[in-house]
Amino acid sequence: MPKDLTVKDASKWFDSRGQQVIALDRASLSLPAGGFGAIIGPSGCGKSTLLRMVADIIAPSAGSILVGNEKPSTARLEHAIGFVFQSATLLPWRTVRENIALPLAIVGRKSKRVARRTPDELIELVSLQGFEDALPAQLSGGMQQRVSIARALVLAPDILLLDEPFGALDEITRQRMNLELLRIWAESSTTALLVTHSIDEAVFMADSVFVMSPRPGRISQVVDVPLPRPRTLQMMSSKIFFDTVNRVREGLYGIDAQGTADLAAGAPAVVQ
Repeated sequence: MPKDLTVKDASKWFDSRGQQVIALDRASLSLPAGGFGAIIGPSGCGKSTLLRMVADIIAPSAGSILVGNEKPSTARLEHAIGFVFQSATLLPWRTVRENIALPLAIVGRKSKRVARRTPDELIELVSLQGFEDALPAQLSGGMQQRVSIARALVLAPDILLLDEPFGALDEITRQRMNLELLRIWAESSTTALLVTHSIDEAVFMADSVFVMSPRPGRISQVVDVPLPRPRTLQMMSSKIFFDTVNRVREGLYGIDAQGTADLAAGAPAVVQ
């Protein structure tokens, strides 16, 4: 069952040569259960850091994160969080079916969570019928990411986190994968949060786009996307789409009243 996500004043700093470098500074966002959110911002602003804190891969230095009413550590132990990395990270010696089933083999009987679908049903969900016994080397990049998404869904997570999963794909394949991901998300009944560098992708996919400032990253603006669902590629030619893309672009680049963008990158914040 999907859960809402609440991030309040989350910060992360690291020690570097005797100084504390702030990677993320008091970032806050809210995503309703079953919603689709996208995080966008300049390189190095802390997008992936924020996503990894939600996943309990790293701990925040300050602030709070709740997946439903639970801390990320609790949600992770309950296998309520699915994570899709930029690279598919498949085991090369395991078939498609075996890679998808890997979390089930690792968790075994230790988890109370029951998969809603079998690996074969997930293969059908991600449209890989006929490739059940193929090895990762026999698949295209887009097909490998489909396997990765199916693997993240095999334990029926309440929230699905995606860290630029299509960044390495060509534009045509990427748009096709965006449609596939939206279909999978709609059928899997989960909350989704996507990190991306593409403004068009963020607007096309999400209900809300969380715009981050340069490092130290903050959520500087939330842009709601008024496009109806289900999304279609034809919507990318609509005035609503272009207007929303422009709002996100203005939030990213700080375009002033004269139309001049401040493109200066934010310098790392250092606490002495």
